[in-house]
Amino acid sequence: MEKITMQHIADMLGISRVTVWKVLNNRPGVSKKLRDKVLLAAIETGYIKNGEGVKQLTDVNNIADTQKTVSVVISRTNPSTFWFNIIHALAKELDKCGINLMYNYIPSNYYQGYTLPDVLSNRKVAGMIIINVYDDQLLSMLNDLNIPKVFLDVASDFSIAKITGDLIILEGRKTVKTITNEIISKGRTEIGFIGDIHYALTNKERFEGYVAAMKENNLEIQEKYCMTGRIGIYSYYEEISSFLDSLDKLPEAFVCASDFVANYLMQYLTEHGYKVPEDIAISGYDGNTEYAMVSGKLTTVNVDTLHLGKRLAKQLLYRMEYPKSPIEITHIRSDIVWGKSTDF
Repeated sequence: MEKITMQHIADMLGISRVTVWKVLNNRPGVSKKLRDKVLLAAIETGYIKNGEGVKQLTDVNNIADTQKTVSVVISRTNPSTFWFNIIHALAKELDKCGINLMYNYIPSNYYQGYTLPDVLSNRKVAGMIIINVYDDQLLSMLNDLNIPKVFLDVASDFSIAKITGDLIILEGRKTVKTITNEIISKGRTEIGFIGDIHYALTNKERFEGYVAAMKENNLEIQEKYCMTGRIGIYSYYEEISSFLDSLDKLPEAFVCASDFVANYLMQYLTEHGYKVPEDIAISGYDGNTEYAMVSGKLTTVNVDTLHLGKRLAKQLLYRMEYPKSPIEITHIRSDIVWGKSTDF
């Protein structure tokens, strides 16, 4: 595997190598928001060790003992503006109430002997918001903590019946069903789905929306066109390419679980001479503007990251004030953005 350098991190975030150097060497002249972004990217890529990265993030946030502190628990954070906008929106909302925010980074997958950070297991935080944690064992460990908590999505197989905190989900059944119905109404009936439905509950619900639309229109769901199994975190393009290469012919459209998936699909189609949407229509979910292959072209669902960050903060504040109130599961519905990728 190629060794990760400061230049890799700089290129990933679209900033200068000097800026990365300043952050990793704790030099002044970089905003807190960008500093956090660099540190999280360095942790994610393995450039710095998890423990060292968490310490730096905690130190940078300058947590005061006299104020309440809550934790954002992050696993395999994708260093993208999409996720950082959510985190910083919730930090800003919490700051209005005089509450500090700290980061706790945990691994993508549980391994034998792993223990949660002391600040969580020793209840040194007043609450926590759990983002991008999709390992059942890690979710169970966090769920068992007697701390007010809010989950943003969970793994598909995690038992909602046993959840001990509030859960916020981005609604996907209705919106993806609407997108699929629109593609069908324009005359395309061979439609596939790409997305790991075992990874996240949101992915599973989006797949259910696709299935509902196909059944409502009495159309056969051809399993050969559906890639719904587990996909390696770092091998999306390779696995999607292999799946598409295995098909005798491609369907008339693909509904994707996310813009992240749609971007790789668009890359494959472009490299193999297909035109979108003339040959194959595609759709995504998230409204992420960072993927060059699909930005501004994709039919997607536009997630308001600013609102989502505020909503997470307010839900945690409520849970902290009323810890014994009934658990809440909330679906947030976002608007569909109709792009050229389905305008055939």
